[in-house]
Amino acid sequence: MPGQPSQNPPVPPPEALRADARHNRERILAAAGAVFAERGIDVPMTTVARRAGVGVATLYRRFPTRDALVAEVFSGQLATCVGVLDEALADPDPWDGFRTLVERLFALQVAERGFTAAVVSRFPHHPELARQRARAGRDLAELVRRAQAAGRLRADFRPADLLLALRANCGIVESSSGDPAAASRRLAGYLLDSFRAPSR
Repeated sequence: MPGQPSQNPPVPPPEALRADARHNRERILAAAGAVFAERGIDVPMTTVARRAGVGVATLYRRFPTRDALVAEVFSGQLATCVGVLDEALADPDPWDGFRTLVERLFALQVAERGFTAAVVSRFPHHPELARQRARAGRDLAELVRRAQAAGRLRADFRPADLLLALRANCGIVESSSGDPAAASRRLAGYLLDSFRAPSR
């Protein structure tokens, strides 16, 4: 690919970079997150570099491969998702934990355009992303199990239904002509009402 170096020298950790190099790295990550969210992870690296306002050579000095860039962009967002799940599981009331999880994930979709892509996309060639996704999947299944056992979450709810909800919220956020945060909260309220187990 034009502009891609033939060899990949070791990439220094962010803390070892000069201030200007750190700034370029942050600009690349921000641009890549926006571009991946808009056009998918197969977008040309030249497009990411152009959005970041850096040269292609600068991009490849920081991230020698597309895999390295994708992993860096999405690992932080997946880590955030895992953290939200940890807090939900720590709630003594599993329904309150589940409700808070939905509300916070929806809010993250409003705040970070790339969050949906990080959570719902599949990246089989990234071991760290696969590890984070597997942990998130286990934690969500456990939260669902607890909320159903408590009789608060409908018995036919499946963890995959949360991904459907996130995709629906993504559509609301991207197409809202008014206040996307308000529209997202409204959708969350409707969906949570539908997820709640019928009163006995």
